Amino acid sequence: MKWAQHCRINVFVELQRKIRRHYDAILATMEHHLSNAVLEATNRKIKLSVYMAYGFRNIDNMIDMIMLRCSDIDVRLPWDYEAT
Repeated sequence: MKWAQHCRINVFVELQRKIRRHYDAILATMEHHLSNAVLEATNRKIKLSVYMAYGFRNIDNMIDMIMLRCSDIDVRLPWDYEAT
């Protein structure tokens, strides 16, 4: 960090400043092994569900579809059951 701060190459100086600015977030990510990828994936599912729900008669159906797609509930349809 010290070398990059005193370097004459602008790219390294900018990188050092960004690392210093986001230092706490970088450490938290490394410590907890979390990223915003899960959040971004969930947002994508919601946007796709809203697009698919175009033309539904009421907003409750759209909300139900979003809840089903974004939850871990395993919904089995009647034809998925094996005949006994």
